[in-house]
Amino acid sequence: MSKLEWIQNKIYQREKLVAHVNAARATAKRIVFTNGCFDILHHGHLDYLAKAADLGHMLIVGVNTDASVRKLKGPERPVNIENDRALQLASLLFVDAVCLFDEDTPKELIEAIKPDVLVKGGDYTIDKVVGADFVMANGGMVELIPFVKGYSTTGLLQRIKEL
Repeated sequence: MSKLEWIQNKIYQREKLVAHVNAARATAKRIVFTNGCFDILHHGHLDYLAKAADLGHMLIVGVNTDASVRKLKGPERPVNIENDRALQLASLLFVDAVCLFDEDTPKELIEAIKPDVLVKGGDYTIDKVVGADFVMANGGMVELIPFVKGYSTTGLLQRIKEL
């Protein structure tokens, strides 16, 4: 198998992801989940995802589809299409699985995979994290990881426009 095929095999449709997670859970793996747009990968994303991966054995990243990003960020976004964003995330060694979701929130995906740890950025409070109540009610935990100061996709795009 080529390296590209190996990376592509880390991108799952929801039903296959659930089966993959259940198999991992059967071997006592701790499942970590996070989600986002990840429109332009930058140092802040890499720091955040690496720290999320350190919280368990298997890191799953839910990625907003293009339509979902447009609803959240406006008509000029995303910059990178969903398949490219998924491939970039899957290419990271510390990301074990990537799954696109089209809903406004990752609630359905979270409930389908039942992560042991739900991770979001430091701009959230636990009461504002979608799926936190579900994860905690099922014995899991919610972790908030602080942002790396000075890194954001919006900031990058603003700097590019100023050039």
